[in-house]
Amino acid sequence: MTPGFFDTRRAAATVPLPSSLRGKRCLDVGTYDGFWAFEMERRGAAEVVAVDVLDPLRWDWPGDTEQSAIDAIAGPKRESIAAFDHAAAALRSKVERRDLSIYELSPETVGEFDVVYCGSLTLHLRDPVGALAAVRTVCRELLVYEDAIDVSLSRLRRRTPSATFDGRGRPWWFRLNEAALARVAEAAGFDVVAGPLRFDLPYGAGGPEGSDPHAALLARPRRS
Repeated sequence: MTPGFFDTRRAAATVPLPSSLRGKRCLDVGTYDGFWAFEMERRGAAEVVAVDVLDPLRWDWPGDTEQSAIDAIAGPKRESIAAFDHAAAALRSKVERRDLSIYELSPETVGEFDVVYCGSLTLHLRDPVGALAAVRTVCRELLVYEDAIDVSLSRLRRRTPSATFDGRGRPWWFRLNEAALARVAEAAGFDVVAGPLRFDLPYGAGGPEGSDPHAALLARPRRS
């Protein structure tokens, strides 16, 4: 085990990722320490590509960010890179990690994939719809999309897409409610086929105590 920020082992039984990915070409977007990339490989994927922005300076930082905040967040990022390498070696994994932003995804840069996993990422993006629109260009069959949600807004506005906006000094932008999670996927060119399904994602040894509320959905690229 590596001391991840989240302990995603329990989530693997909840998130609606197909139990068998045999023969599939899969993409893990925002791989961090690689848990979902290695999980897709474990479920039989023929090929897994994992992308992440390895240099924190290339993230979506708000304009009022101070250097001290960048330095504080860069440390855990370096640890996640080391954890990915450690796990890959221990598992004798063939996952290919590439230093790419979600905004840079295209058939020209990475090809196309049968299954795409995008988790715990759009919270940190200035343009979540544009980001998933880029995912849409490389997704042939299925998107598994999960992220942190605003539970209060999900309860108060069950059918109205809403979000809490942050954007103060760190790359935490929109915490969506469940309706907004689905609407972001739809606006990016996907049809939601299952979910959103709410679950609690416990923090790991590299994070604080407790858990963070998340929701996950399955979507298919809309055919024109």
